[in-house]
Amino acid sequence: MHTTTKGLAGEVLAARFLRSKGYTILSSNYHSRFGEIDIIAVDGRYIVFVEVKARSEGSMILPREAVTADKQHKILRTAAVYLRAYPSNLQPRFDVVEVWVSDADPMIPLQIDHLISAYEAGDLHEAF
Repeated sequence: MHTTTKGLAGEVLAARFLRSKGYTILSSNYHSRFGEIDIIAVDGRYIVFVEVKARSEGSMILPREAVTADKQHKILRTAAVYLRAYPSNLQPRFDVVEVWVSDADPMIPLQIDHLISAYEAGDLHEAF
């Protein structure tokens, strides 16, 4: 029996995936009073705020479907808090990493999809 949760496994696997693509991880599980950002990374001229969603094989919905407008709003507000605390000249970007994991062992990735610029800052753009 594996004690690693699907969510934690997804975040670890997503961070490994991003590092393999040349991203520099700045923070993980960054919290504010508005919510949490799973991974904050740098990709060239971008500071990337990454939401990770993990699902078991055979899931009926896409992981990205769990990144609702409400969830996006919380991430945007938390990103604004982060950028006030750690100012950056980099362009903010909001990505989603979908991770499908094995039912037998959540640390075994079956598929990883990276949705670059999955959503925009919209009305909160002025917060940056």
